[in-house]
Amino acid sequence: MELQSLKNRFGIIGNSAALNLALETAQQVAPTDLTVLITGESGTGKEIFSQIIHQLSTRKHNPFIAVNCGAIPEGTIDSELFGHEKGSFTGAHEARKGYFETVNSGTIFLDEVGELPIGTQARLLRVLETKEFIRVGSSKVMKTDVRVVAATNVNLLDKISVGKFREDLYYRLNTVPIRVPSLRDRKEDIPVLFRKFCIDFGERYRRDPIQLDDEAKNVLMNYSFNGNVRELKNLSEQISVLSKNKLVGADELKHFLPEQKENRLPVLVGNNNDSQTGINEREIFYSMLIDMKKDLNALKQIVAGGMPSGDLGSGHHEFQGQHSLPAFHPMSSQPVVIDPNKKVQEIPIEESLSLAEKEKEIIIKALKKHRGRRKEASQELGISDRTLYRKIKEYNISE
Repeated sequence: MELQSLKNRFGIIGNSAALNLALETAQQVAPTDLTVLITGESGTGKEIFSQIIHQLSTRKHNPFIAVNCGAIPEGTIDSELFGHEKGSFTGAHEARKGYFETVNSGTIFLDEVGELPIGTQARLLRVLETKEFIRVGSSKVMKTDVRVVAATNVNLLDKISVGKFREDLYYRLNTVPIRVPSLRDRKEDIPVLFRKFCIDFGERYRRDPIQLDDEAKNVLMNYSFNGNVRELKNLSEQISVLSKNKLVGADELKHFLPEQKENRLPVLVGNNNDSQTGINEREIFYSMLIDMKKDLNALKQIVAGGMPSGDLGSGHHEFQGQHSLPAFHPMSSQPVVIDPNKKVQEIPIEESLSLAEKEKEIIIKALKKHRGRRKEASQELGISDRTLYRKIKEYNISE
């Protein structure tokens, strides 16, 4: 099937190189039974790619089901996927088939696969390797012939490094990787998508669709859509309802765009040739800790009276002649006069280099600053709303 025909069939709009590569990969892998791992930010349309793979496969006439692994409670996820026997747990009044049994010979799309509990990951790995599973509360081994397509908006390698995702399962899922680009990676498609959403809205409510002038298009293309296609669609519908003009200019458009606050966290620069999404948030905190430790060590040298010519931040300090150097005690706001000829006892400084503690402290400060408004706090921290919600639960932060 030609690429344009594929786009028309599944309602995909855009012609960026990254999008075309993802579509070509999905089209090539579809006729096989290989496991596919789809990565990309939230709102990029990963589920559409799972449907493409299923509809172009030999299983297209068999069942297809999409399962949001992050939306199912940990205590019931095994039962949902693999089924259970009567009386296997409280509330199990009768036996129940799981998805791997009901979708036999079809395709299962596991969205947010990174949220699966470790125990469930082991069960999934067995299905992928042997096509066998066991219902909860049973000892009978059952067979299934299901193709698995998984998706995630997090870096699974990071989860592996902290013991929250199995490395063997990752490589079993990642047989064929497909990277769905964000809108920031396909800016040239933004005006076309916006126009399509406005036309659809106009047809639905029988009104003339709005349009953007050239300057407004440039503003739209340079806006960072954290919510990707989903956010762009919401924006187009909002403007279609509230705009006073059918031709929207740049100034009017800016009133509809949420204010994007500058990310004040340190940014690491490096190669990004793998499939990770943006810069790892933990690396940002590591960078902050390293900078803090350097500053603390510099303060120690000042207090000890032995700081050589060098810099602390952007300022330079040298001991010259017999002049005393005013400094600040690290545990007090009162100045301390240091005589370079007098030996001063070094004052120990307590350093907390726990990454989790620093991470928790920064999140608490951001939430307090924005009075518990998570969206604004996550924007300032430079992380997604979902990541912030997960961190709040992980550190048991009360709001």
